[in-house]
Amino acid sequence: MANLFWKSKTGIKSLLATPFKTEEEFEKTIFESSELLEEIFLLRRQIRGGGKTGIPDIVGVDSDGDVCIVEMKNVAVDASIIPQVLQYAFWAETNPDSIESLWLKCDNKPDDLQINWDNFQVRILIIAPSILRSTLGIVGKINYPVDLIEVKRWVEGDSQLLLVDKLEQEEKRARTKVVTGLQTYDEAFYKRNYNKQSAEEFLKYTNELEKLIIQRGWILETKFNKHYCGFKAGFFNAFGIQWVGSKTFAFFVKISEKEAKQLSPKMTKYESQWKQAVYYIEPGKTKISDYVSVFELAYKKLSGDQD
Repeated sequence: MANLFWKSKTGIKSLLATPFKTEEEFEKTIFESSELLEEIFLLRRQIRGGGKTGIPDIVGVDSDGDVCIVEMKNVAVDASIIPQVLQYAFWAETNPDSIESLWLKCDNKPDDLQINWDNFQVRILIIAPSILRSTLGIVGKINYPVDLIEVKRWVEGDSQLLLVDKLEQEEKRARTKVVTGLQTYDEAFYKRNYNKQSAEEFLKYTNELEKLIIQRGWILETKFNKHYCGFKAGFFNAFGIQWVGSKTFAFFVKISEKEAKQLSPKMTKYESQWKQAVYYIEPGKTKISDYVSVFELAYKKLSGDQD
């Protein structure tokens, strides 16, 4: 069993890895700590319905409007879990009314999230304390986006320290067959789905933000999605640019509402469900340089590099 050594000004504490006692405790912790999954709004635990075999542990919707099937195991898992989660994915595709009903029953759902119930994508998340790395090779052959996430826990008094690690596919060799069926989010996609001129401006601001990140030496990865481009440190976004409509887009920054109100420029609105401040962009007028302090705060909060 692993130990975590926590060094502070008062000395070093040794924390003992503390596995979850039951799968129910594991599920409850994740469901009540939705920040761990960041852009996913969790609808309900233990979904029952239809004529499917078994029940998915959690169903949610992400900020792209994709339906998320979350399967959790409180044991080490391998590729044998794939047939099970595929059943849930098929169920979600063929029972959109059931998921829409869950969505409509939620009192605190994000008001700004639009979902096309006639044409949504299903996303699979597998969460466990340990996942065999060979599972990555199997999910790479599936025509669904699949996230493999390891969550481990350490306990200190009444506090819990959770380590979240998203497994990433290693760079494939040139001879490896490319899996088809998953959407590529690039310039052609944005021009096809949004106003062409706005898409060009969206990508222009994305490029300028990438230059700022390089200049500042921030360690962030650019990730394009259906409705936004995020700049991530590991599993989580620090900030990014999101589409608000077919022509309108905005900066989103992962800071608290209180912090946003103390900074300049003034935010357009605060999205409490996603815990982010939103700043509308006026192409040609909005300058990246005016938002450096906002982006810097978000990066420091995520990287832990705060004074």
